Order: sequence, then C-alpha cells, then structure tokens
Amino acid sequence: MSTVLTNFETWKHFLADRVSQAKKMGLTEETISNLAFEIGSFLDEKVDPKNDEESVLKQLWDVGDQEERKAIARLMVKLVEKA
Repeated sequence: MSTVLTNFETWKHFLADRVSQAKKMGLTEETISNLAFEIGSFLDEKVDPKNDEESVLKQLWDVGDQEERKAIARLMVKLVEKA
C-alpha cells in the first residue's frame, strides 16, 4: 500500500480501480462512499502523508467533523470516477 500512496496519481488510479470493481460487484454509491470514509479514517490514523496532495487532504480531514469527512470521501470517489 505504501508504494501506491507515494504518488498521488498512482493513488487515484488505484482508488478508481477499486471503485470500478465495487460497482461491478453491485455495491451502491452510498456503500462505496461509506467504504471510502472508512479507508480515509484508516489512512488518517495509520499512514503518514507521502506527498503534498495527501498532506492537504489530511489537514482537511483533521479539521472536519464526521459529516465533512464523509463529504471528502464522497468527493474523492467522484474525483476518481472522472479520471
């Protein structure tokens, strides 16, 4: 996982692949967003940012409440769906 997180573009492609797989498995947008929130929570607690983009995301995550963090997770899913 750490090599995926080293480069933000690589991370976005990795996440896009996982979102695509989740959709093919029939997961709903809400379920995918909830999983993205759980991943964000895990990364916040266990992984140090590896680049500038991740540092900004961590700062936003840290100042946000739970609803704002869920919004960040939903936005990350939308971002990688557009890639």
